[in-house]
Amino acid sequence: MANLSVNINKIATLRNSRGGNNPDLVKVALDCERFGAEGITVHPRPDERHIRYQDVYNLKAAINTEFNIEGNCRENKFVDLVLANKPAQVTLVPDSDGQITSNHGWDTIKHYSYLKEMVSLFKQEGIRVSIFVDPVVDMIKAAADTGTDRVELYTETYAHNYYANREKSIVPYIAAAHKAHEIGLGINAGHDLDLHNLKYFSASIPGLLEVSIGHALISDAIYLGLENTIQMYLAQLKH
Repeated sequence: MANLSVNINKIATLRNSRGGNNPDLVKVALDCERFGAEGITVHPRPDERHIRYQDVYNLKAAINTEFNIEGNCRENKFVDLVLANKPAQVTLVPDSDGQITSNHGWDTIKHYSYLKEMVSLFKQEGIRVSIFVDPVVDMIKAAADTGTDRVELYTETYAHNYYANREKSIVPYIAAAHKAHEIGLGINAGHDLDLHNLKYFSASIPGLLEVSIGHALISDAIYLGLENTIQMYLAQLKH
C-alpha cells in the first residue's frame, strides 16, 4: 500500500487570504497525521502565496511523519530552506517564475548535469531525493543516472484522460514504473489524483511508494470533513 502524503498548500492559501493564523497550519498538519496520513507535503514558492518559508521551519519542528518539501531547486532560497530543515524527502520540480501550479516534469536528459549536482548536494545531507518527471521511459533512465532515489510521476495527463479511456491513459505510467523498478528507482506520484481516479492508478502501478495529494483532498474535505476525507483516500490505496 502506498503512503499518503497530504499537501497542505491550500490550507496556507486559506489562512493567507485573511491574515492571522486561522486555520492554524501546524495544527492542520498534526491533525492530518492523527487522521492517518503518513506524510506532510509543502511546496513553497518565491512569492509565498501559500506556504511561507517560516512555515517550513514550524512544521519541521512539529510533525512526526515524513516531511516532503517540493519545489524549484533553481531558486537558491529554496535550496537553503531544504538544507536548513533536512526533511525526509525533497522533490525537485521544474517550476518557472509565476507558475500557478506544476505542469510538467524535468527533462532529465537536457538537465542531467545540473540535476546530478543537486541530487548529490541533498543526498550528502541525508535527504532522500525524488525528481518530478513525465511518464517517459527515457526520462526515467536519465533520472536514474543522476543518482536520485526516486521519481515522482506527474499524473495530470492520466487524470485528464481517466474518464475517456483509463486503460489507455495508464499505459505510459505502467511502462515508466516497470523501467523504474528495473533500474532501482522508487516511485512516487502526484497531481490531480482524487477519489475517483486514485484507486485504479494505485492498483495499476507496481511498487508505488507514495502519493502526494493536496488540492482535491482539501476540496473534498470542505464537504466531507478532513478526517473522513483522509480515511477515504487511504481506502483508495488499499488493494
